[in-house]
Amino acid sequence: MTLFLTVLHTLRYFYTASSDVPNFPEFVVVGYVDDVQIIHYDNNSRTAVPKQDWMKNITDQQFWERQTRRAMDDQQMFMNNLETLKQSFNQTGGVHVYQRISGCQWDDETGDVDGYNQYGYDGEDFISLNLTSEKWITANQQAFITKLKWDSNKAMMSQLKHYHTQYCPEWLKKYVNAGRSSLMRTDLPSIQLLQRTPSSPVTCHATGFYPRDAVMFWRKDQEKVLEGVDHGEMLPNHDGSFQMSVDLNISLIRAEDWSRYDCVFQLKGVEEDLTVTLDKSVILSNWRKSDGGVVAGAVVGGLLLLLLLLGAVSGFFLWRKRSAGFKRANTSDTSSSSASEIELGPVRSREG
Repeated sequence: MTLFLTVLHTLRYFYTASSDVPNFPEFVVVGYVDDVQIIHYDNNSRTAVPKQDWMKNITDQQFWERQTRRAMDDQQMFMNNLETLKQSFNQTGGVHVYQRISGCQWDDETGDVDGYNQYGYDGEDFISLNLTSEKWITANQQAFITKLKWDSNKAMMSQLKHYHTQYCPEWLKKYVNAGRSSLMRTDLPSIQLLQRTPSSPVTCHATGFYPRDAVMFWRKDQEKVLEGVDHGEMLPNHDGSFQMSVDLNISLIRAEDWSRYDCVFQLKGVEEDLTVTLDKSVILSNWRKSDGGVVAGAVVGGLLLLLLLLGAVSGFFLWRKRSAGFKRANTSDTSSSSASEIELGPVRSREG
């Protein structure tokens, strides 16, 4: 088994301001290095805290006090901007989310660096920074006045470019060096087949793997199956690992052909595939008992509920890491179809 050491590293900060979300802070900042969370702040705790032991080793108390003060300032600006957006769209209630993703990436093989800074509202792209042209790109007409204001602020643009192409990569290199043993690890998943009822699709569920660069699919006679297959989203686990699932519609599969189907999991850097053959005897289900006589449905129900809960939490951060931007959120209130142009507060770079 040959392990692959990632050469493209990322440092990303996610800022989320929200309204009317039950049991969720109004403002949250989380930072990630290579998909490993390193920092957390929310308006309930009002304290920025490290999420990895190695972060404590390379920072001091003054660093975290500065992080907290900066996050509290960001909180006020983000909540003000959220209210501005709601008023502009004539929205009076319901769930609304205003987000920013900011950070950089560094290729430790070529030395190339790049940065990104983008904003979204209710799951839609709003405005993003183009570092090459040093211009802000609008995703809709409501952001045009904000674009004009930010484009004309040359001092802010210079500061942002310095942060994203120099300052941020310097911190990223520092973090990668400090957390190398954790960030470079490779963890294989446990894989199970799940089924709610005899006619339900069979879910192949993998959990506990790291890094997130993985694919999973169904295969028949060594050929990938496309028809009747539904891929779930990749979700984070509480311990920093990941989980994913893929469903297979078995309604058109003859019983004698089940053994021709395999669920295949591939993790970047690991040469050997992990496979599970479609077999009734290994499926955890809601309609049959395991060999131990315990109703497996309770286990299946718990696993599926866990998936839903994790999906609700991770799905709240509405940016797809593998796509161009945000995805639409489910919101519920009365809003105008023709919003006015919006002038948002200024953009700030951050420490670390």
